[in-house]
Amino acid sequence: MIRSLSAKFLLLLVSVVAVGLSGTFLLRELMVQDFRGYLEGEMLDRVSWVVASLESSRARAGLWRREDLVRGTVWAAMMGMDLKVYDERGALLMDTGEALESLPPLVKKRMRAVAAGGERAQREYVPAPLFLGGKQIGRLEAWVAAPRREALFVRRSNKFLLVSVVALGGVAVVLSIVFSRMLTRPIKELTAAASRISEGDLESRVHIPRSDELGTLSETFNAMAQNLLTQERLKRRLTADIAHELRTPLSAVRGELEGMIDGLIPTDRKTLESLHAEIGRLRSILEGIEDLSQAEASSLALRKEDLTLSHFLRNIVDRYQGVFEDKGIALSLEAPEEAVVAADPDKLSQVVINLLSNALKATAPGGKVAVRASRRGKEALIEVSDTGRGIEEKDLPFIFERFYRPGHPGRGSLGIGLTIVKELVQAHGGRVEVTSRPGKGSVFSVFLPL
Repeated sequence: MIRSLSAKFLLLLVSVVAVGLSGTFLLRELMVQDFRGYLEGEMLDRVSWVVASLESSRARAGLWRREDLVRGTVWAAMMGMDLKVYDERGALLMDTGEALESLPPLVKKRMRAVAAGGERAQREYVPAPLFLGGKQIGRLEAWVAAPRREALFVRRSNKFLLVSVVALGGVAVVLSIVFSRMLTRPIKELTAAASRISEGDLESRVHIPRSDELGTLSETFNAMAQNLLTQERLKRRLTADIAHELRTPLSAVRGELEGMIDGLIPTDRKTLESLHAEIGRLRSILEGIEDLSQAEASSLALRKEDLTLSHFLRNIVDRYQGVFEDKGIALSLEAPEEAVVAADPDKLSQVVINLLSNALKATAPGGKVAVRASRRGKEALIEVSDTGRGIEEKDLPFIFERFYRPGHPGRGSLGIGLTIVKELVQAHGGRVEVTSRPGKGSVFSVFLPL
């Protein structure tokens, strides 16, 4: 069994070449048969002409005259035929040899040069009856020499066929080998790169400068490898971040407990409140990871109901208005249209609250945050825009990735808020997009089906 893809391509191309050459053989055979049929018909026509000439001569003279028989037999010899003419009783009246002997020496020499040659004893004569007035007056036996042009045509067609098979077939096989290697080389490169990635080399890439499907495949492969590398780096960072985030409160709790055990720290309300705060930090970290897990599985546990976005968003904005005012940030709502969506109010609230929380962190005092709701065709649009620090262009493709934290994250941030937003919006059959300009602010757009 052939397992190599290049060998399969080569076999396929060689098979196509073989089929093409087989067609050439078939075409040549059909052409030769048609040509032979044409020549055979032409020979029968010549015999008919000679028969008609001899019958006409007999009709004019009323008997077989030697000069008429000589003239007709010589004419037939000039057309490549060897004749024997018999009367009605079967007696030989004239044949080609006798007719040529009756000619003058110079004419006889020229006629023998053009007349059919070869051994007469080995010839197969075709009989043709001679009639006059419905009565048989004799018979004609004719042998027609094979035309030289037939042999020439067959010879040249064989030569052409041989050249086609050797030259064109050879070129086709060579091109088949070249093209099979060209087609399989990118696939081999992709296979080798995939093997290296499976072994842990996530920085492996392929370089296929082509604009066809294989070029697109290589670009997609490189993008996939880059995403895997990014995910791997995020996972490593996650391990370090979780270890760091958990180590700090645990160290504080342990230190304070050891101090209390040794009697160095008094067991009073202040100390207990400090321990409680550190335990709260631990709990918030674990709850963040739990929220992400629940968001990923939210499509299985949505409790949808019809929500009018203007009333739904007004309740959230009113609830967080004071928080924004305390930081000196203006929070506004624009929802002139009564767009209604089928959504889980708790999950959709979490989406909006996470976006508002990010906007609050990114916006300096004196800035503005706006929430807008509107219709866009068959979708409802919820926008949360801010005038904050914005997001760098290099970070935009990854901000929805798990545990991705652009810039310098604050203490206790795991980088999963936007990931939760994305998971919850997709669970509702929608999508989330972002546009941002560093130093100018960001706009997060949530599209939900009406």
